[in-house]
Amino acid sequence: MELKQIKKIIYQKDFDIMAALREHLLELEEKRNHMEALIQTVEQTIRSMKGEYDMSDQEKFQAFKERVVRENEEKHGAEIREKYGDEEMDAANRKVLDMTEEEYERFQNLGEEIRIQLQDAVRGGANPEDECGRRIVALHKEWLGKTWKQYTKEAHAAIGNLYISDERFKMYYDKEVNGCAKFLESAIRYWVDRV
Repeated sequence: MELKQIKKIIYQKDFDIMAALREHLLELEEKRNHMEALIQTVEQTIRSMKGEYDMSDQEKFQAFKERVVRENEEKHGAEIREKYGDEEMDAANRKVLDMTEEEYERFQNLGEEIRIQLQDAVRGGANPEDECGRRIVALHKEWLGKTWKQYTKEAHAAIGNLYISDERFKMYYDKEVNGCAKFLESAIRYWVDRV
């Protein structure tokens, strides 16, 4: 929890310190349980690599998701935590770690489908306000919902703006077909209140 939030909460007239401490304890216990599970997975992976233990497919998939989360934390964690707070980042990480193989595959497929439809739309000279723009925004909304704690139209619109204002996002979307980032931003801006 950020310092601003803490100050705001504790200075409220109806602040219940016992309830706040209980809630904080639950959050800490959840983090501890998560860390214990990570430690166990890493230990199993080491034993598996030494030939001392055969990991099940489920354990391998869990280790894979943990690696994905860890790499994302290393690459973007500090920036995301600064912008959106620990709670949002932790919730997104939990959602990824809790995904089944089918859910993770759907998440990956959504990202790929968005990329393909964007490229087709830009190559074909489509208008972001046309039906193809609506379809892309609907897919994008579903894709965001796979990792966001809570979807809001305002946050979706803000992400759309990032796609053209942050060079990293722009480069990602425009990597194969120039104009995809702008198309996605324009489509989100037009359709976000309609999907």
